[in-house]
Amino acid sequence: MQQITRAGEPMDVAGSLPAVGQAAPAMTLTNTDLQDVTLETFAGKRKVLNIIPSVDTPTCAMSTRHFNELASKLADTVVLVVSADLPFAAKRFCGAEGLDNVETLSTFRHSEFREAWGVALCNNPMEGLCARAVVVLDADNRVLHSELVSELKNEPDYEAALAVLN
Repeated sequence: MQQITRAGEPMDVAGSLPAVGQAAPAMTLTNTDLQDVTLETFAGKRKVLNIIPSVDTPTCAMSTRHFNELASKLADTVVLVVSADLPFAAKRFCGAEGLDNVETLSTFRHSEFREAWGVALCNNPMEGLCARAVVVLDADNRVLHSELVSELKNEPDYEAALAVLN
């Protein structure tokens, strides 16, 4: 069991975040067209997984906007914003914000993702949501960067995440 904090209060996180050098765990998530996607859906591309609790929170919205801006400058790279948000809500958010350089994916039908990727908030009122994390994969789905953000309200280290793609 890992721990992070929310406003300084400890929160449990189940699972283990994939480590640098490891093959990424399998995943199935749901896109905004209600289609299930896997890592193979994005074959041949580098992947930045911006894993968040919900786009309806200020920090999550900010990181989604920031990765959307940065993604337009990355060749052969897709930014996947993963949350427990319903696909309709994620699509509405990105449409209202004009964000077209990220793909939003939901865990709502695939809760197994949260523990397999080490981001399952548990034993607290936010159980069922993802902890904030960033995992960067190469085109062969090997982990290049992995960060579980220690304070839920903080943004991830964008520079460290994207430095591995240069």
